[in-house]
Amino acid sequence: MKIQKLLLYAVMPMMCLAVNAQEKDAKKGDFTVAVTLGYNASVMQNAAAGNLTDYGIQAASTNWNDKKLTVGIEGGWFFLDLWKLNLGGGMNITKAPGYGPVPGTIDETYEPGDGSIPNYGAVSDRSVIQFNVYTGVDRYFRTKIDGLMPYIGLRVGYAYGRERSMTDDETYMGESVGEAFNIRSALTAGVDYFFTKAFFIGLEVNPFAYTYNCTLIKPQEGLSNLDADSHNFGILAAPTLKIGFKF
Repeated sequence: MKIQKLLLYAVMPMMCLAVNAQEKDAKKGDFTVAVTLGYNASVMQNAAAGNLTDYGIQAASTNWNDKKLTVGIEGGWFFLDLWKLNLGGGMNITKAPGYGPVPGTIDETYEPGDGSIPNYGAVSDRSVIQFNVYTGVDRYFRTKIDGLMPYIGLRVGYAYGRERSMTDDETYMGESVGEAFNIRSALTAGVDYFFTKAFFIGLEVNPFAYTYNCTLIKPQEGLSNLDADSHNFGILAAPTLKIGFKF
């Protein structure tokens, strides 16, 4: 009887550890939500002034080294054991109403200090839309370390930014538009460590990434677009830190 009790006392901790390990392991049907800190993949092109005589443009930078760190949100769903579908991104919309010019009393006879009222220029009517979205699939692998799960995967994403500007001024030739978009794909590699069945911290990097960018402006109505594009290739690009929960 004593031997049976001793065996029971010895086996119970191991059973608890086994159950705990199973709870930490990701399985089909699990969802994850994580806060991310890493590469800012968003893109934007402002509308140019619509009363210039010459215009120039260059493609927006898609080099992750040129970007500031940004905080994002990423959701995940284990549609199979050790296979996770990811989705992340964000969006913002801005509307700035315009106002007409307010003429003053300054004319060709103006002299400094004569008390003339200055002219107020028109305020442009502006609308801005900007969004970034990506999705991908990760394949996880179990290890001998409880809770440590490395993975490899694939990501594809799209980012877009546009500004429309209209100024109530006789020197402006209608609406001015600026647009830019990125199309990107990347191989991913990373590791998640589950401290508990619900909480994890992860680190991810892109061993190889490709981004195509197109940037354009249409400063006056009736003109064709003036555009520029670029191709970016990244090696060990865009390291990203993740802090999240599984449920």
